[in-house]
Amino acid sequence: MKRICLFILLLCLLFTGCVPQAPTVQEPEEAVQAADALQIHYIDVGQADSIFLRCGESTMLIDGGNVEDSDLVVSYLLEQEVTKLDLVVNTHAHEDHVGGLPGVLAVFEAGAVWCPVTEYSSSCFEDFARYADQQYLALVRPEPGTTYELGTAEVTVLGPVKDYDETNDTSIVLRVDHGANSFLFTGDAETAAEKDMLDYGMDVSATVLKVGHHGSDTSTCYQWLREVSPQYAVIQVGEGNTYDHPHETVLSRLRDAGVTVYRTDLQGHIICTSDGETVSFTTNKNAPVTNPTEKVEYFIGNKNSKKFHLPSCSGVPKLENQVPLMGYDLAVAFGYTPCSICLK
Repeated sequence: MKRICLFILLLCLLFTGCVPQAPTVQEPEEAVQAADALQIHYIDVGQADSIFLRCGESTMLIDGGNVEDSDLVVSYLLEQEVTKLDLVVNTHAHEDHVGGLPGVLAVFEAGAVWCPVTEYSSSCFEDFARYADQQYLALVRPEPGTTYELGTAEVTVLGPVKDYDETNDTSIVLRVDHGANSFLFTGDAETAAEKDMLDYGMDVSATVLKVGHHGSDTSTCYQWLREVSPQYAVIQVGEGNTYDHPHETVLSRLRDAGVTVYRTDLQGHIICTSDGETVSFTTNKNAPVTNPTEKVEYFIGNKNSKKFHLPSCSGVPKLENQVPLMGYDLAVAFGYTPCSICLK
């Protein structure tokens, strides 16, 4: 009898359209895509570097700012609900890159620690090594070509390719590939290290470039920028710093190359998100970004010296000695050599 009543009730529900609908389930493809997104947080630590990466459940930190930035970096990571860092990278031993890392390692468990040196004469570096040792982690210098899986992204070590006396040039340089997008992290590597990586045939092309050495004119040489050929650049730099960073020479090169530039001194924390096909940016300050409308590939040659220059260079010759050259390769093919100032 009960079965008959239940059957009649079901028929009534069907005819009156009152049958409960199954809940909507997100398509598996969309869920996977969201989980596989790569987020890169360029943390505003003033005149210093600190960059947090997350792809799926995998996390990574590149540098930790100055000693005084330790609390800021730890707080930022806690706000991102970080519980563990799979990889911590100290690009080089200067305080504005390693200083905040002891505090980070005091709070967060790490899976591995990369560093170009195992010893350096500074108290903050010694603290960094000590906290790594407390987690039974060795300071590993990764060889060029080393790869590391960060979720669905791949991290590749590009430098240093040589031993250097200049600490900035010892910077670990990383390229992170995520689908069609790629990201270059350069520490404070200067022109010598940049040219050595190019000579070694490293693939430095990238969608987004972290500009070397806070925008100093000792880095981001023209040949390097030309090979990287980024659409976007991020400069980690302190407001009103005493180093004149970022230098106008570098900003001019970026403008001439048609690169959209974000700066932590203007935009604050900068978050870049990659879905594997496109990238998008969000910032916590509303200052406008430098957004050139087109890429400049126009040079001016000097018919007497046989050198060629960017149009913005102070070494551009007088009008009667100028030769218009449409393209870097064409200028070289015509026997001109690049200017040692604007195209160094």
